[in-house]
Amino acid sequence: MDNKVDTEIISEGSVAVVAFNATSISNIERIVAADRQIREFVEENRPAGIVFDFSGVKFFSSQALGLILNIRAMVTAYGGEVVISAINPQLHRVFKITNLDKVFRFFPDREGATTAVGSL
Repeated sequence: MDNKVDTEIISEGSVAVVAFNATSISNIERIVAADRQIREFVEENRPAGIVFDFSGVKFFSSQALGLILNIRAMVTAYGGEVVISAINPQLHRVFKITNLDKVFRFFPDREGATTAVGSL
């Protein structure tokens, strides 16, 4: 089985951008590996904010939503913020249905999200 993690973490100043490099985020082993990778990054770097970049993502499972919520809990514990960028309207509906649209801020693109979080 391919254990490739479908995420890339890029530091942009005090903000970390987590870019998903897959159209579908549903493989539980890959989600667990991505969770581990992001947690390690947060523990080592304590970014002021994290932007989850969903450009290109067409589907994600509830486990992926759990990953985002877990990382948010870590980051907000020390005063940071987690935001979502470039999410397509169908996936944004999942956040609305679960009322998570009130928990996260959403931005149309990664650059706007990074600028907003970096200016906190």
